Amino acid sequence: MNLTIDFNDETTSLTDDHFNLLQEVIEKAALAEELSGELELSLTFVDEKTIQQLNKEYRDKDMPTDVLSFALEEMEEDEVEIIGIDLPRALGDIIISVSHIHDQAEKYNHSFERELGFLALHGFLHLLGYDHMTEEDERIMFGKQREILDEYGLKR
Repeated sequence: MNLTIDFNDETTSLTDDHFNLLQEVIEKAALAEELSGELELSLTFVDEKTIQQLNKEYRDKDMPTDVLSFALEEMEEDEVEIIGIDLPRALGDIIISVSHIHDQAEKYNHSFERELGFLALHGFLHLLGYDHMTEEDERIMFGKQREILDEYGLKR
């Protein structure tokens, strides 16, 4: 497996150490999910105003949120799957609010890095089709998150 993450920090507040942590956490999750081949995704870090605009535009919710995921592999009714071309598997885009990382790390009494890893991993699992709309789905998704973060050493 070869995972390429395009990091975009519109807030200029994250460090190379943060990006390395995210690369490693998402690689660990990709291996746990037994993904293979060439994989690509983007991780963008924005301010509160930007994530609120995106949340309003794409989810019809006029309020800020912590993380948004836009999966590219979800096929629409009128889309045709392209086969026979050896391209990297483009998983999608994850958008994270940096101010939410700070606020939630303080609220849950854990490190900025733990919250950063949690939100990126949460968004990544959404790209893979996981959700938390039902109690059972939430148990599965949050269980995977906890297991991967604990293995990496980002415990609560």
